[in-house]
Amino acid sequence: MTGQHTATLDEQAGTSDRELAQAFSLAQPPAGFVDDPYPTYAALLTHAPVKKLGEKSYMLSRHADLTAVYKDTSLFSSDKTVEFGEKYGDTPLFEHHTTSLVFNDPPLHTRVRSILAGALNPRAVSALEGDVEALVGRLLDDLEGKADSGELVDLIEDFASAIPVEVIGNLLAVPHEEREPLRDWSLAILGALEPVLSAEEEARGNKAVTDFLAYLETLVARRRKDPGDPEKDMLTRLIQGEKTGEKLSETELLQNCIFILNAGHETTTNLIGNGLELLDRFADQRQRLLDDPTLIRTAVEEMLRYESSNQLGNRMTTGPATFDGIEMPAGTFLTLCIGAANRDPAVFDDPDRFDIARRPNRHLAFASGPHQCIGMSVARMEGQIAISRFLQRFPDHHLTEGAVRSRRLRFRGYTTLPARLR
Repeated sequence: MTGQHTATLDEQAGTSDRELAQAFSLAQPPAGFVDDPYPTYAALLTHAPVKKLGEKSYMLSRHADLTAVYKDTSLFSSDKTVEFGEKYGDTPLFEHHTTSLVFNDPPLHTRVRSILAGALNPRAVSALEGDVEALVGRLLDDLEGKADSGELVDLIEDFASAIPVEVIGNLLAVPHEEREPLRDWSLAILGALEPVLSAEEEARGNKAVTDFLAYLETLVARRRKDPGDPEKDMLTRLIQGEKTGEKLSETELLQNCIFILNAGHETTTNLIGNGLELLDRFADQRQRLLDDPTLIRTAVEEMLRYESSNQLGNRMTTGPATFDGIEMPAGTFLTLCIGAANRDPAVFDDPDRFDIARRPNRHLAFASGPHQCIGMSVARMEGQIAISRFLQRFPDHHLTEGAVRSRRLRFRGYTTLPARLR
């Protein structure tokens, strides 16, 4: 694999690529999979692009198959009522995940998405840019202070994770002194989406939903009493609804405020952290970006493709479907392997090469079709500003020992990324 810090398939797993694909299981992934899933993805793409995981359960890895699923919301449902009922029971996690935008189908999905999209209008997103520039500038000043004293910095804790929480806090006009719990709530709720969940993780997720809802009830009550500018204040816009008269119910309002934080927090943190790690790993591409800063837009797209923040998605068939000659009845559970599809050689030339000027780049990091990420313009803007400004300030940064990658399968990123900036 070109430019990768990985072993060969045989060295990594002690088996052939065909055997690796045949034995693959999300419940018990092969050794080293969380650190580097790409050899396994390559084996699946070659030997088992439609991989049976269990009774009426398959994983799809090819770009074309994922694209087809994303586009057909009638045959491939995002509704998780049955699945999450079995997984969570009658709990706060069940209510949240079955009410939020991402796990619903039209017409509910269409109605809620149109209201959220209205709140994320171009004017609101554009108005955020100055705040993001200022925020990144302050964070870089703090990093520079540590660098001047010879300290190591953590590019996640001290930089990447601080940006999306503040941006979403600004979107919803959450008072700064009330933002501290947002990150932990988000991590706990998203952590409960993992394929295999411990009792402790489930309890932590349920408590986070409960605590988050209690806070939002007070925030919404205050905003109803003292509304902001609906063109800039997303929460006010969601409360008031659209001019057409479309409004969210109270439950939809609260649960989708949680969704907005969750959708924009960890994935954007991962984008920034993964991007900085890639620029450290591939020194030639870092120099290329330093020489031509206008490449930041295509660089961020390549970071999204090469190390997708969100690795897995899911759908349920509502009728008979066929992939690779395999007939699947209604009620078949599909895992969509975004990380593999973004390395599909049928779509991407030399897919294991990190190329910040790659064009075209039809990655699926934001999904596709009606469920394409509603906040992707915000995430792109955050990633471009954060990574370009960081690189301008610290062109010679390098990572040190001690990086810790999140052990999650669905979301790919770091929890700790130590670096020396001088």
